[in-house]
Amino acid sequence: MGKQLDQITTELQEFIEKQKVFFVGTACAEGTINVSPKGTDSFRIIDSTTIVWLNLTGSGNETAAHVLKNNRMTIMFCAFEGKPMILRLYGKAKIYHKRDSSFHNYSSLFPVNAGAKQIIEMNLELVQTSCAMLSLFWISKPNAPH
Repeated sequence: MGKQLDQITTELQEFIEKQKVFFVGTACAEGTINVSPKGTDSFRIIDSTTIVWLNLTGSGNETAAHVLKNNRMTIMFCAFEGKPMILRLYGKAKIYHKRDSSFHNYSSLFPVNAGAKQIIEMNLELVQTSCAMLSLFWISKPNAPH
């Protein structure tokens, strides 16, 4: 059964730290919704209601462009092994570039990466878990009737 919380618990922090990939969702008032996979060693929990992640060069810069117009962000983790779970973090994001002092304050939390372009800080408004059993059922049995 899913839960709604106002912060990251110790148990959820342990879950996050084991994940190799996470997904970031953003949107403007109009246009496309962007969902981007992220990974490597690029996610940090600052405290129970604040996270930061290192945005690396890749397919584009749509996440940052969206946040400039609408700072709502969703981050999703899902267990690909072990106990099934989907974890979503909802909140408001700020973007720091290399010219910003906050970028340099946070950059020491991450391994040096030539592809680092921004650090995104997110203040959490909602933390939500859900059991991923049904999703895992359809993945493991792709020909099952829907």
